[in-house]
Amino acid sequence: MNRREKQKQVREAKQRAAQQKRRRLRLFGRFALYVGLPVLALFSIYVLLNQGRTYSPVEISPDDHILGDATTPVSIVVYADFQCPACATEAQRVRRIWSRIEDKAHLIFRHYPLTASNPNAWTAALHAEAAGRQGRFWEMHDALFANQGIWALLPDAASEFESYAEALGLDLERLRADVESEAVISKVRNDQRGGNSAGVRSTPAMFINGQRVAQLTSSRIMSLVEEHHAEATEETGATAD
Repeated sequence: MNRREKQKQVREAKQRAAQQKRRRLRLFGRFALYVGLPVLALFSIYVLLNQGRTYSPVEISPDDHILGDATTPVSIVVYADFQCPACATEAQRVRRIWSRIEDKAHLIFRHYPLTASNPNAWTAALHAEAAGRQGRFWEMHDALFANQGIWALLPDAASEFESYAEALGLDLERLRADVESEAVISKVRNDQRGGNSAGVRSTPAMFINGQRVAQLTSSRIMSLVEEHHAEATEETGATAD
């Protein structure tokens, strides 16, 4: 075989390879059109149908965890991450002033785990929510924040969270089942979706009667609670007249 014939063979081989590649791309395109797109559409519909309703900071969800009397006129809604140090500080601050405002306000906690920076936050939220299924949400809430420095850097904090649950007298088998349940996972996910809709991008984020609190100091929180309570009292009085 001379040089020209060899070159012709190489060109023909390249042409055949190019044709085969084009055929594969056409087949892939048809697959994506007739199979991939319908599957993607069905998946999108499934996700949408399985997303629960979200609630704004001026609404109360039937699944919300409420500290205090929900009929009080002032609503404090907090979006928080259990692994966030500032959230732990905020929780301690509210606890210190709670006795001064509990006759005027109620507190609602909503999950907003920032998993990109706090890898144990999601699991902590699930355990708090699962504890709530046994009526001990606020006790687990307090335990998680109080011991944040212990579990925050653990590679796997689940066993640590279970030790808090055990100390609270919870049924561990039920807790484990609830942590993996769709209901608990959806609750955390929907809290976060609601926070996103409300403009939450960092934690802690506090709203008092729907108003975002810029400075989370004790005096600022108490002042706003007093203001909103006074407004509500005036409106009630005006309505009665």
